[in-house]
Amino acid sequence: MIFLSKKSVKVLKENEFFQIKKFSRKWDKQRNCFVINLSYETGVKLSTRTVKVAEAFGLGIDKKRRFTIYDNVELKITPKDVVYITGESGSGKSILLKALEEDIKRDMKLTAINIDDVKLVLGEPIIDTIGETFEEGLKLLSRVGLNDAFLFIRSYEQLSDGQKYRYKIAKLIESGAQFWIMDEFCATLDRDTAKIVAFNVQKQARREGKAILAATTHTDLKEDLAPSVHVHKRWGNRLEVKYYPNRINNVCSVTRNLRIVKGNIEDYKCLAEFHYRSHRHPPPLKIFALKRKDGETVGVILYSYPPPHVFGRKQAFGRTPTLTEINQNLATISRVVLHPKYRSIGLGIRLVKETLPLVGRRNVEAIAVMALYNPFFERAGMKRIVKRKPSRLILQAIETLEKMGFKRYLLSSVEDNLERLQHLTDEELRKVKDALIRAGNYKRLMGKGGAYPRRKDFEAWIEKQNLHTIAKVLRRLAVLAETKVYLFWSNPDFTN
Repeated sequence: MIFLSKKSVKVLKENEFFQIKKFSRKWDKQRNCFVINLSYETGVKLSTRTVKVAEAFGLGIDKKRRFTIYDNVELKITPKDVVYITGESGSGKSILLKALEEDIKRDMKLTAINIDDVKLVLGEPIIDTIGETFEEGLKLLSRVGLNDAFLFIRSYEQLSDGQKYRYKIAKLIESGAQFWIMDEFCATLDRDTAKIVAFNVQKQARREGKAILAATTHTDLKEDLAPSVHVHKRWGNRLEVKYYPNRINNVCSVTRNLRIVKGNIEDYKCLAEFHYRSHRHPPPLKIFALKRKDGETVGVILYSYPPPHVFGRKQAFGRTPTLTEINQNLATISRVVLHPKYRSIGLGIRLVKETLPLVGRRNVEAIAVMALYNPFFERAGMKRIVKRKPSRLILQAIETLEKMGFKRYLLSSVEDNLERLQHLTDEELRKVKDALIRAGNYKRLMGKGGAYPRRKDFEAWIEKQNLHTIAKVLRRLAVLAETKVYLFWSNPDFTN
């Protein structure tokens, strides 16, 4: 249980005196709670100008005024509660929150972290500032909706306000503290983003078995935060406390106005900038869009015709399927894109799960890097078949390039590759070409269809290319260096 401490109440304004007049707490064994009383006296310090105000308006500024803000308040808060403290500005929410934070640490002997105290590392990619390992960092960022390859390599100051708030929540999770404390909760965010963040943070806290203490003037987050304790502070000593034991919310209110419809390439183009791959994509078989009531596209999934050969397919079928079977019965998920604002509330799962039966194919496959860190394909009903790591030759080529100053995480950028290539000497450029020649996978590196080229064909081809094309080849090498997962789904209700 939690109670206020006298030490927690501080002077709020320098030109006022502030004195606690009455403070007490009593442990009620029968009801298993603390009873809290707090009142204070305040007045204005005398100065030349305050005296003139008093003379002009007939004020008795030498008189003290007494305020009671908590009068026999009973609070029951456990280390797994989600506590929502609401009320107007100046009503006493922050005083209560600060007191609770102090008493959690001192009297309950439990850990607590305030979101305002999260240590930020500026100027560094956020993936370098969270998690003990690369994999842990990706998983933490993905859990709060920062599951975008472009975001991973941005610094904190390059994020939007909503993304900064999500990052801080990831740091709360990483801290391992039992209580997550947030004053002015989501106050600077637009209301849809605030609801999405509120839904996600309570989901993460309940998943981790942690408690939340969130204070805000906004009362529109109750459904999505799903508090087990709601404290509404009014002016003076008026206060209302409600308890909602075992309350759980698995659906964000923002999703209520979203629907999945047949889409088109224009829907994809609306969101293509939010996918880390280029805007180019395989020829689409089917496109479905997730739209708001006003028609805005917030998500899209693109199904394409399957390529003739991919890793994992033989294991999924239990044999090598014929080209006829592939063309007639199989579709490939080539893109799943959500607007960054709408991530972390299960919409990726919904896009995949609800559209799989609509494609009109017996089987659907997906090859994804993100599936290693965010299993939304599996949660949508797909089965992970196999994981493929890059070949030794590919990794050796990457290692050679890194020794020359290339950054692996920037190889996907044609612009960055081109800038580096332009500063190389002829001898250094020769080393780059030789590294690519030794990497193998010539068809993929050339980005061409048709027959598989031999080494001498690739050697002749690479010698003729300008720097811009070589920059593109380096990007293709980066794709080949990814560890990917092959996933598979069979439609149990499919009939020809």
